[in-house]
Amino acid sequence: MKLTKKSELTAMLKSYGFSFSKTLGQNFLIDDKILKKIIAAADISRKSNVLEIGPGAGTLTKELCASAGKVAAVEIDNSLIPILEAALSSFDNFTLINRDIMEVDIETLTQEIFKGAPFSVIANLPYYITTPIVMKFLESGCAVRSMTLMVQKEVAARMTAAPGSKDYGALSVAVRLRAEPKIICTVPPHCFVPQPKVTSTVIKLSIYEDPPYSVNDMDKLLKIVKSVFSQRRKTLVNSLLGSPYLKADKQQIITALNEMQLDERIRGEKLDIRQFIELSDRLSIL
Repeated sequence: MKLTKKSELTAMLKSYGFSFSKTLGQNFLIDDKILKKIIAAADISRKSNVLEIGPGAGTLTKELCASAGKVAAVEIDNSLIPILEAALSSFDNFTLINRDIMEVDIETLTQEIFKGAPFSVIANLPYYITTPIVMKFLESGCAVRSMTLMVQKEVAARMTAAPGSKDYGALSVAVRLRAEPKIICTVPPHCFVPQPKVTSTVIKLSIYEDPPYSVNDMDKLLKIVKSVFSQRRKTLVNSLLGSPYLKADKQQIITALNEMQLDERIRGEKLDIRQFIELSDRLSIL
């Protein structure tokens, strides 16, 4: 059965009584060319360990199992489990986990399956929960080599945005602190069943082996970034003073900006990552 052929996929799903869930944001990829681009971008080989999130009907999963050493897939939808078990029954390098990825302890799971070895994350992420999942892995401290993700086009734009641009925000900074993002390709709605109302993008986040940034207090830094972009039309000084995430002293902020040779009226969206880090190091904030 060719799962990238719409008629065969829908017939198979119907035979299991499966119905797509809008709540879970289910859109299954059916384009062979995009599948190949994902595999190539992720740089998968027989030595690779892969953790897939949201395998759906197993279209991409089958290609991963044929290319990688070990593949584990986390699927929240109970109704997809028998479909996946049937589709992947011929592979002995596949493990299926019927869980919500947001409730899974990543370190425990990957230690059990991959024995602590580095692994790559590949996922067609539901748009409503993309950022929490990405941040969960970036903050996990686990041996993640890369994340090759299908996301909404606008989210990919935010991940790769430069300082001062309209898409630059807290996600841009949080991602670039830990990884180098790269757009792989754009994926139009007709490449999915059912067709989403938005255009998608495949993006790869290559996790830094040797981070280019030294951060003394990540929690404080991220609170500052979050404060700035939650009130992005305000000046940096006013956004920090009005932040619900921290307590700041106005004169200390102004002094820090002066020492950094930045205008007191500057907006936070103009700062690059190194400037955010320097500002965080200069401020004593609760």
